[in-house]
Amino acid sequence: MSRAATPPVPALYFGHVMHCRLRPFRHRFVYRVFSLFADIDSLDLLSASSRLFSHNRFNLFSVMDRDHGAADGSPIRPWIEAQLAKAGLSLPHCRLYILCFPRMFGYVFNPLTVFFCYDADAELRALIYEVRNTFGEKHPYVVTLDRRHSPDTLITHQRNKEFYVSPFIEMNMRYTFRLRLPGKKLSLMIREHAPEGEVLIATLTGGQQPFNDRMLLKALFLYPLMSLKVIAAIHFEAWRLWRKGAKLAGRRPAAAE
Repeated sequence: MSRAATPPVPALYFGHVMHCRLRPFRHRFVYRVFSLFADIDSLDLLSASSRLFSHNRFNLFSVMDRDHGAADGSPIRPWIEAQLAKAGLSLPHCRLYILCFPRMFGYVFNPLTVFFCYDADAELRALIYEVRNTFGEKHPYVVTLDRRHSPDTLITHQRNKEFYVSPFIEMNMRYTFRLRLPGKKLSLMIREHAPEGEVLIATLTGGQQPFNDRMLLKALFLYPLMSLKVIAAIHFEAWRLWRKGAKLAGRRPAAAE
């Protein structure tokens, strides 16, 4: 009988987000960010243990259910289970973890939230990439996994682009996701491909820090107003792309127009 793996622990990850556009010209930027990684069923316990973090309440840092999943304030778990069921996967007694930017002073914009879905033996069985754009829309990419992955295993999968994100990148693209299980390090890469070649590389990296009020205070001083910086940076980099001559892309694949 196989031995159950050890469930991940809640953590903060201090690191960077990087985007590098390769076509039709090169454009690169790097920003410092930090992320929260936690069991969604333990968010209330984390809130009770912290003066600075709350679940579904205002605080210096917080996670609101209405920011994710069904986005109507309902619990996140039923939405995740429904997405897994649509993909043909049933995970009784599963443990569900969220990787996201937390709210700071009541505001957040998450371009990407990742849900890690573990079975009862703490083995990773699925991933949900919840992608959001600046038009108030979001879309989940569900990936099911059929084998065990050690912390050092590079997990790779591909999906066709189904959701309009950047106004400067066409829809007829394909994503390659590459990541390792969150541990001492956080490592996530997304490569976006057009028929003629690679268009964009995006990474999220970081080093693990314990979840406690001391580290939350450190995050406040290292990443002040990060949530506002994220949305401001998206618009600033879009302006830079426009100045370089980037052309607006349609919401439908070119072949469908």
